[in-house]
Amino acid sequence: MMIRLKPSVRVACALAALAVLGSQAGAAPMRCSGEQKICLTACSKTAKGAAVSVCFTNCGQRQAMCVKTGCWDNGGQKYCGLLRE
Repeated sequence: MMIRLKPSVRVACALAALAVLGSQAGAAPMRCSGEQKICLTACSKTAKGAAVSVCFTNCGQRQAMCVKTGCWDNGGQKYCGLLRE
C-alpha cells in the first residue's frame, strides 16, 4: 500500500528531516568525562548516606573503563564511540 502525500506535505517532511540531521551534525561529540559528570550528578540526586560514596566509586570505575575502551556502561546500557577524555 502506497501513501500519496501532497507536495506541500512532502516538502515539510523533507525540511523536518534536514533540520534533525543538521542539528545532529553540530552537536558536540560525547566524551567519557561528560558521562562521568552525568553519573556523579545522578548519584548526588538519588543516593543517600554511605551509598553516595559507593555510587561515586562506581562512576570512577566506569570512567576508567571508558577511557580504556571508549565505551560507557551505565549498568543498563552500554554504548561506544565516546571520546576518551
